[in-house]
Amino acid sequence: MNDFGLALQSGAILLREGLEAILIVMALAAALRRGGSFIALKALYIGSFLAVLASIATAFVFQIYFDGVHNDFLEALVMIVASALMIYMSGWLFLRQDPRAWKKDIDHAAQKALDSGTQWSLGLIAFLAVFREGAETVLFLAALANAHGGWNPSLVAGLLGAFAALGAIYWAMQLLALRLPLRPLFMVTSAFLFVMGLRFIGGAIQELQEQTLVPVDVANAPDWMISLGLNPSWEAIGTQLVIAVIALAGIALAARRKSTEQGGSLTVG
Repeated sequence: MNDFGLALQSGAILLREGLEAILIVMALAAALRRGGSFIALKALYIGSFLAVLASIATAFVFQIYFDGVHNDFLEALVMIVASALMIYMSGWLFLRQDPRAWKKDIDHAAQKALDSGTQWSLGLIAFLAVFREGAETVLFLAALANAHGGWNPSLVAGLLGAFAALGAIYWAMQLLALRLPLRPLFMVTSAFLFVMGLRFIGGAIQELQEQTLVPVDVANAPDWMISLGLNPSWEAIGTQLVIAVIALAGIALAARRKSTEQGGSLTVG
């Protein structure tokens, strides 16, 4: 493989594995920055940083003790927990899309910006999103380096290019967030997290299917669905539909309850 091909391959690994995680983290970061929740933003970035460290440590353990083979059960567990948190945060953002409701929450929490439980959820989402891809990325890059005589300049150049591309995505998302009104930004972020949560459920089921713990009945899915890396089995689609219906019903019930409470407050006032 020539130098350009090696740089392209290393960059593609980082970009492919890191894009999903950075989109999740940056979508949340954009909403929090636009809403002025800088303490929660700090929790988000701390979770991301800890995930990078944990990814390196986990990859090292797998490389030494498991010959670089990742654990499907661990990945499935991470994806299930991440999915639950993303769907929860999706509903949380949806219920606070009204700028007046957001301001009320901020004022109620005083200097904390958000309650500690929500901060923990945000930090954990960031941790799991990055960790899910991080360890696998480190293992892939280590294998690539070993196959080509170590961390040579071409391989490092590819990684730097991928970092630059991810940085450009981050910058573009933050710039767009500053120009968008709060309601559309929260709506888009809420929908994105909801879809990603369902996608993670499909991925977790796929990991279990690879271990033959869950049967596989292939659905007649369109090509675009498969190209996006979605799980085209009836087991995954059925589970996603059930979770989507339950989650949407829960969000609708919470929105109705919140509307009733706000109506009562206005009446009393």
